[in-house]
Amino acid sequence: MTFNGTAYDLTGPEDAPVVALIHGLGLTRAVWQWLIPELTNFRVLTYDLIGHGQTAPPEGQPTLKDLSDQLAGLLDHLDIDRAAVVGFSLGGMIARRFAQDHRDRTTALVVLHSAHRRTEKQQGAILYRLAQAEAEGPEATVELALQRWYTETAQTSRPDLMDLTRRWLLSNRREVYVKLYRILAHGVEEIVAPDPPLTVPTLVLTGDEDHGNNPAMSMAIAGEIPRARLVILKGLRHMALAEDPPAVNRPVTAFLTEVLL
Repeated sequence: MTFNGTAYDLTGPEDAPVVALIHGLGLTRAVWQWLIPELTNFRVLTYDLIGHGQTAPPEGQPTLKDLSDQLAGLLDHLDIDRAAVVGFSLGGMIARRFAQDHRDRTTALVVLHSAHRRTEKQQGAILYRLAQAEAEGPEATVELALQRWYTETAQTSRPDLMDLTRRWLLSNRREVYVKLYRILAHGVEEIVAPDPPLTVPTLVLTGDEDHGNNPAMSMAIAGEIPRARLVILKGLRHMALAEDPPAVNRPVTAFLTEVLL
């Protein structure tokens, strides 16, 4: 289904609490294929971000607020007043921006493998990758992304997963990909230390080997939200939700069940 250029799926019991899932840069709503089967007690909304998957490309340079507004407009179209918002990586930034923009519409917040304020070295690294993508497209960064995103064990033993992730990334058009990459690189400051602080029930999760969205960042995100819960997965990197689905699904579904049902 589509609305205003946004491709989406809405599944699950019509009278159940709504959970909206927001994917990361260069991916599509298909990245939630491992979590959705565990969310049978919820009404689940997945969609492709602007310029990703089957969703129309942006006009001009979009902002983090534009990505928050994309979700708000989709919820309005579907007559959904309130939703729990689960975001992965860039999606975690969008989820936090949505929760700040629409406090009365956010029933719970789950932030997976997402960034907080970076050190000078960390910011330099992401700006270098952005420059590569601007010059050469996703092809320039895909192999290094697989190394950052998956453990060495997965890289050698799961060629199917490597091929799937590679196809997702390489399906992106360079001019669109870099526009969203700029938001990932430059948009963090507008969601750091929200004032007033968010008070929505929140779960923050990352892997202890996710160096781009590391435990210190997740601790900082959780530290800004009263009573936020923090989960650090041992021995996993950025794409833990694909490499070891149960490790992510268990805490996420337990949290959503507790706060929504």
